[in-house]
Amino acid sequence: MKKDYVRPIDFKHGRVDMNHGAGGRASAQLIEELFARAFDNEYLRQGDDGALLPPLPGGHRLVMATDGHVISPLVFPGGDIGSLAVHGTINDVAMLGAAPLYLAASFILEEGFALAELKRIVEAMAAAAREAGVPVVTGDTKVVEQGKGDGVFITTTGVGVLPEGRRIGGRHARPGDAVLVSGTIGDHGVAVLSKRESLEFETTIESDSAALHTLVARLLAAVPEGSVRTLRDPTRGGLATTLNEISKQSGVGMLLEEAAIPIKPQVNAACELLGLDPLYIANEGKCIVVCDAAVADGALEALRSHPLGRDAARIGTVTDDPQRFVQMATAFGGRRVVDWLSGEPLPRIC
Repeated sequence: MKKDYVRPIDFKHGRVDMNHGAGGRASAQLIEELFARAFDNEYLRQGDDGALLPPLPGGHRLVMATDGHVISPLVFPGGDIGSLAVHGTINDVAMLGAAPLYLAASFILEEGFALAELKRIVEAMAAAAREAGVPVVTGDTKVVEQGKGDGVFITTTGVGVLPEGRRIGGRHARPGDAVLVSGTIGDHGVAVLSKRESLEFETTIESDSAALHTLVARLLAAVPEGSVRTLRDPTRGGLATTLNEISKQSGVGMLLEEAAIPIKPQVNAACELLGLDPLYIANEGKCIVVCDAAVADGALEALRSHPLGRDAARIGTVTDDPQRFVQMATAFGGRRVVDWLSGEPLPRIC
């Protein structure tokens, strides 16, 4: 049996469940069997978190990405739904190696939601956009009846520009490439969970939510063009699921070093308390870098020279594996398969 085989979706009798929004195997299956087939075109087939569009006069190309945000609670340590909506879409554009230019924002508001809270969220969103240098230039607002929403949902769409000749995406990883991560994993998910009413616990962890375009720009300026193959921010489904996505797109395997993956002790402790694996916890201010092994040291140096990449680490290697397994060399000297996220342990995390 192939690793990524799953039973086809039963569109006649099936129902949407929370697994379809978790960013794991069920999400990927829904996208592949429904949305990708229905909307099929050459840009959607790229399979990344944004689309690379046709060339403009002069050779530059536009990149476009969109992201919906339904996080609960709306405010969490280190951020809120407004700043998250800005950061998330900027990062999707940046992960294709593009410079983000403009954002659009759509708000779905629930009747009865406090205007003071809405004002706070919008002002935080505006501050995040100003800090990133990527303005919100258009948008839309709708209101639904009380009980048919959850305060506020925000969708943002971003447009960026890609230099001529640059090709970065999930399909370009090659055997022998190095796998890097820009910092500690799991911070965002643990920060959000610490404020859930049913789970509330004390922690000093704050969300890592941040706009990564300046970090990416520094990285790409420091290494030869073409040596960075893939960039991806490991949001829903965490590091493990994102690496499986890249492996599937590129038709390769990966071997990770457990001891090399940076995780804060507080995140490990919270995950042990909750019975969760930090490899599957969402991040909102980290990126995975797959690059030519010859430039890995220079790439790490560039990442670590930026405030958002101080804890960057080399965590593994791309392997020649037609089964597309992501494996982990454990601290005890063994190996285990790091599979896609299965189930929905963390609903409404971004």
